[in-house]
Amino acid sequence: MRITACLTVPKKKPTLLWATFIVLFLVGSTLLAQDVATPAPQGPVYQPKFANDPARSDSEAAALAYMRVVIRAQRQFNKQYDHFATSLAELVHSGSFTKRMVNPERGDYTASFKGKKDSYVLTMTPKNLDAQHRSFYAEDDGKIHADEAKAADGDSPVVK
Repeated sequence: MRITACLTVPKKKPTLLWATFIVLFLVGSTLLAQDVATPAPQGPVYQPKFANDPARSDSEAAALAYMRVVIRAQRQFNKQYDHFATSLAELVHSGSFTKRMVNPERGDYTASFKGKKDSYVLTMTPKNLDAQHRSFYAEDDGKIHADEAKAADGDSPVVK
């Protein structure tokens, strides 16, 4: 006589398998959607050069630094000669203004200078105007104005 044992393997319910698959799919889709919805920052984030630095990029920091040097040189020139310089070349050796700084091409910006004996206007125009490359304007009062939508002028907000 022969005894055979029957082993039966219980079958898993297909609904449990599908439910697990659907949950994993939904969780993965949610994580992927969050990744796509949050874009990575474009390029390196600007690191301020000093406390309360108003620049938004390295290019702006360089343009503002150039303007500060010109404004200081004009103050010193005016104090020494009792009038403002009428050209950038006249400012060479006033303050820290050097011969190299006469060149109006300043990286991403172009400097423009118009001087008279009793006043001057200095502008820095970016090659591409955007939120990281604002235009700047200064005159003999020494205040620097900025605008990200158009060429800056005396009515543009003062840079803090």
